[in-house]
Amino acid sequence: MNTGEYGYPKFNFKQQAHPVSIPPPQPFIKSLKNTVKETLFPDDPLRQFKDQPPSRKIILGIQYIFPIFDWGSRYNLSFFKSDIIAGITIASLSIPQGISYAKLANLPPIFGLYSSFVPPLVYAMMGSSKDVAVGTFAVASLLIGSMLGAVVNANENPKLHLQLALTATFVAGVLQASLGIFRLGFIVDFLSHSTIIGFMAGSAIVVSLQQLKGILGLQHFTQSTDLISVLRSVFTQTHKWRWECAVLGICILLCLLIARFVSTRRPKLFWISAMAPLTSVILSSVFVYLTHAHKHGVQVIGELKKGLNPITIKELSFGSEYLFTAIKTGTVTGVIALAEGIAVGRSFAMLKNYNIDGNKEMIAFGMMNIAGSCTSCYVTTGPFSRSAVNLNAGCKTAMSNIVMAITVMITLLFLTPLFYYTPIVVLSSIIVSAMLGLINYKEAIHLWSLDKFDFVVCMSAFLGVVFWSVEIGLVIAVALSLLRILLFVARPKTYALGHIPDSSIYRSIDQYQNAKTIPGILILQIDAPIYFANVAYLRERILRWVDEEEDKLKSLGGNSLQYVVLALSAVGNIDTSGITMLGEVKKLMERRGLKLILANPGGEVIKKMNKAKLIDVVGEEWIYLTLGEAVGACNFMLR
Repeated sequence: MNTGEYGYPKFNFKQQAHPVSIPPPQPFIKSLKNTVKETLFPDDPLRQFKDQPPSRKIILGIQYIFPIFDWGSRYNLSFFKSDIIAGITIASLSIPQGISYAKLANLPPIFGLYSSFVPPLVYAMMGSSKDVAVGTFAVASLLIGSMLGAVVNANENPKLHLQLALTATFVAGVLQASLGIFRLGFIVDFLSHSTIIGFMAGSAIVVSLQQLKGILGLQHFTQSTDLISVLRSVFTQTHKWRWECAVLGICILLCLLIARFVSTRRPKLFWISAMAPLTSVILSSVFVYLTHAHKHGVQVIGELKKGLNPITIKELSFGSEYLFTAIKTGTVTGVIALAEGIAVGRSFAMLKNYNIDGNKEMIAFGMMNIAGSCTSCYVTTGPFSRSAVNLNAGCKTAMSNIVMAITVMITLLFLTPLFYYTPIVVLSSIIVSAMLGLINYKEAIHLWSLDKFDFVVCMSAFLGVVFWSVEIGLVIAVALSLLRILLFVARPKTYALGHIPDSSIYRSIDQYQNAKTIPGILILQIDAPIYFANVAYLRERILRWVDEEEDKLKSLGGNSLQYVVLALSAVGNIDTSGITMLGEVKKLMERRGLKLILANPGGEVIKKMNKAKLIDVVGEEWIYLTLGEAVGACNFMLR
């Protein structure tokens, strides 16, 4: 077949072009139903219930709400052997960490153990991850201590501080469960990867600096978390530093870091790092008991109350004047707990090649925090460090959480007196050791090389946490992430396309150096939906493309511009403002003696164009199914 200069047959394109079909109209209710389904149920969770008898649907419903009845029916002795080892291993980490993190939250140490008993049992019944190990985590503990401490002094009014912490935990649980029930988990996605990297690193620095109080044996310390306040508090009390505490703390910290280094280099020796905190607690407690160091300035935990979790439902303080602070604290800690727990669960599920349901995880986290708030627990999640130990210990199912809870229960019933001589400084060293693992500087360097804006978001979160407060750092990072989303929507990319020789393909002339522009024809691709937020920008950007193309043709002395082709293949949707904008662009092109041509409009776009009568305005003969047909027709008419 004879072809033209640009690879197209020499015939009348207007007769050979394929028409653009308009989708058949749908009732509004059906359209709304499909939209809601795609927004809230992209994973189609009810698929398994289709074509099932009623009795089977009831069983599937119970298994969906309580996955323990699903995997429990296939449980065997081999799984139990692995889970019991993993459960005891993470319990050895959870017990000292729980006590340490409770201290960070300005709560009695026993509440750290309480929080490692009830929530893991609830999660084991309702969670969908095999590897997540539930317990307290440092960032939530810090937030509870700092945000509530700003309005209530835990030393002067410990009962009110505890009531607000339990209320904040209840609020966090209700928020988490509500997000899961109403399928609104996508809200958590606004905490981008770069935000979490910077936020966690900043929190790790702040938490570690807070531990200088325990390591240096200081009695009084600032309630602020920013770097300047902490350093000022440390160096204005140099005369109160206790060298005994400092030496003991540094030695324990070095041992913990060496244990982590060994476990990192030799993954099979993971148990060394997992057992190191409990071993440090035992050895330091024995040392204090034998040397009577508690009589020479080394602070100890003291008596821990024996017995299981007291019921605290009556302690929830909804009538307090500080209720708003509790709600704010619960909201912030609840969202952060979800972000960390779901991220950990998804990461480990990918490693083991299975799927977890994010919305079911939110419900599980929410219910365990609601139950926890009524049973002397504060905010818990599936922290990375504990879950990584659980994974490396060879867990097979969520039974490892039950084993851990039983181990903690035995500790609460019989072993709490053994922690009397545990020095406060060892708890501070355990926290610092855990926090150093959250400073992922390699990922920050990777962000710099990959995406400078993501690096800015990361550093904003980091600096905001370190120099202001945890809440401000989080707000700054989320605000920058939202700004980037707005920029993507309000300033979509537009590209000038050129023809790839010896093909019917059109690509960006900036990306493909061999792409050739066609004299007299300007091809533009809009790379995003057209909404009210970007119509003004797109209108001006299209006109600027036209101006630049006309100036270029004049400078070259070639043919003048006659056709402007808009490639709409990437425009998934359009609103009324977008329809109006296309009509305005059509009129502006006509005033300049140019023809506007639309290529490959999607179903939603052409449907709304038809309803708005924009097809009549543009002209049906100027709307083409493919970009090749549109350019071919223009080229034919230019000849």
